[in-house]
Order: sequence, then structure tokens, then C-alpha cells
Amino acid sequence: MTTRLFDLKNKISLVTGASRGIGESIALLLAEQGAHVIVTSRKLDGCSKIVDSIKNNGGSAEALACHVGNMQDIKNTFEYIKVKHSKLDILVNNAATNPYFGNILDTDLGSFNKTVDVNIRGYFFMSSEAGKLMRKNGGGSIVNTSSIAALRPGKSMGIYAITKAAVVNMTKAFAKECGEHNIRVNAVLPGLTKTKFAGALFSDEKIYQKAVAGTPLGRHAEPDEIAGAVLYLVSDAANFVTGECIVVDGGSVL
Repeated sequence: MTTRLFDLKNKISLVTGASRGIGESIALLLAEQGAHVIVTSRKLDGCSKIVDSIKNNGGSAEALACHVGNMQDIKNTFEYIKVKHSKLDILVNNAATNPYFGNILDTDLGSFNKTVDVNIRGYFFMSSEAGKLMRKNGGGSIVNTSSIAALRPGKSMGIYAITKAAVVNMTKAFAKECGEHNIRVNAVLPGLTKTKFAGALFSDEKIYQKAVAGTPLGRHAEPDEIAGAVLYLVSDAANFVTGECIVVDGGSVL
């Protein structure tokens, strides 16, 4: 059953990394609240499944392949949006990568570059292109998915944590310069969340127990809990909120 918490009717939204996990939950929830959702990830097939789910539930959505680590894909995505929709009200930068899990001293250049290209460069230019459209059309909302690792780097997650810390400051920098154009920019910092992306933290019981012990509620979060925080940030209820970073750690909002 659909529960309309906020009215996002006539809002055009774009969610990256939306074929599974946190991105999927965000896309489903935004659509449930009335937004038209452009579901993107690297592979179109995964996006199409989410779109089908949204439409079967009475929502509006479309699938679009976009690898945010590829500058041409970013350009193509926004050219498409300009032609088809002429505006973008909501951008959720959720796509991320973490190809290397190990001691920071052994990080190879390929993993370093890939992580930076997606988690920093991708977020920056997705936000820049979205912001230009929003500025032209009177405003909008951008939400970046960072990570608790931005504040508390986890073992074996060095370069990932570094890029997620950059996302926090990027959020504040965009918020400071975009506010005059009625563009709000915020971030969510998920803690330990049950997703395929975080599989390495769940597959080893010792790593999992140590990670979950550090959360306020002593448990991991579910993707839907992160989606709720994002929904609030893009809604009219948060029109006064920008440059803020909401921590969702162990299912509790801090």
C-alpha cells in the first residue's frame, strides 16, 4: 500500500546507482511519493527491473544507463534530460565503487583512480550538470550518499573512506555556492547497511560483529532507513536545510 508522506508530484528526479541496495530503495520511495524517477546505473537491465516495479505500483519512472565514472555518460545523461524533460528537480548521487579492500599501503593505482573517478569526480560533475539545470529552472535539491567511513575510516577501506570524506566537503562547498540559486545540497552518511555493496563487511562474522558493535543501536541498517532520510532532504519539509550531513548509523539518525 502506498503511503504519501510528502508530495513530490511533477518532480523529475534522477537517482544514480539505483539498480539495487540503497539506490533502489531511494528510487522506489521517491516514486511512491509522486516523483518521476530516472533510474540509472551502469547496466540498463538492472534499472529496467526497478522501473517495472515502480510502474507496477502505479508510479512513473524510466531507465537510463549511466556510468558516473565516465564523463561521456554524464554528458549524454544530461543532454537526454534537457531534451526530454527540460528540467531536473532532484538529484541523488548514490552510485559508488570500492574495488579495493585491504591495507591502505597496498592500494594500487588502478583501484585508486577508479575510486576517485566514481566517488569524487562523478559526484562533482553530476552535481555541476544538475545544478546548471536547476539554476535555469528556479531551484532544486541534490543529495549525496557519503558514508560513516568519512568520519570513522574502517579497516581495509582507506581510499574509499578518503573519497567519502571528500563528498562531505563537496556537499558543503556546493551548498555554499548554490543556495543563491535556490538549490539545496545535503548528504546522508549511512553506517553499516545490509547491501551487496557492503558484502565484505557481512561475509566475515568477526568483521561484522566488530562493525555492528560500533553502532549506537548495536545493529546494521536496512536500505529503506537510508531512503527515508533522503526523502526528507528532498521534500519541502526541508526547504531550510542545506549543507547538512545526516548520519544514519545502525538505524538511528544522528
